[in-house]
Amino acid sequence: RWVEETGLRPPRPAEGDEDREGEQWLLACSVSRPERVREMRWLTADDFLDPLHAGLWQAVTALAHRGDPVDPVTMLWEAQQRGLLATGIAPAAVIALLSEPVGSADYWGERLLERNLLARALLAARQITAYASDPANTVHQLVTGSRRALADLHTVRSRWQNATRPLPASLPSAESTSPRAGPRGPLTTQRAPVPPPARQPTAGRVP
Repeated sequence: RWVEETGLRPPRPAEGDEDREGEQWLLACSVSRPERVREMRWLTADDFLDPLHAGLWQAVTALAHRGDPVDPVTMLWEAQQRGLLATGIAPAAVIALLSEPVGSADYWGERLLERNLLARALLAARQITAYASDPANTVHQLVTGSRRALADLHTVRSRWQNATRPLPASLPSAESTSPRAGPRGPLTTQRAPVPPPARQPTAGRVP
């Protein structure tokens, strides 16, 4: 919608060999370790530049979340069912693409998401600049358009934070969290109970 209002189109990062290789390695790592895919909900098909790679990511995530076996041959069958081979890629090329993992899926996934985040930030800046530069826009239109642009950026930024959030600190042990009968200072010691005094004989009476 903003294209019609501003006349601008979203900036698309230049797709070089490095970007394509990163996406391919991510897919290969995902096939070799599908258990990691179930933890990468912060990555979506929109983060991919290559439509074929985006479709293969949707295929591997569907298989992983269903608990189905994930391997290059199964992925090829899934790609056929989704019509991904209609792009003209040969089945042997799909098998080769998914059979050469390099690095880890988390590393390549974070790189893809970071690239998308930077592109979205540039897009938001261009949107707000376009709204502000148009004298026909009212203040209300400028504020509304800017909020819409920042909302799209916030969505990607939230996924980035989920991907890069550090692991939570280890929980305290059960011993340290067990309830105590009462406060005890560092120098407080336990005292043995004092026995009651011995009964004294009554005066004038022979025991």
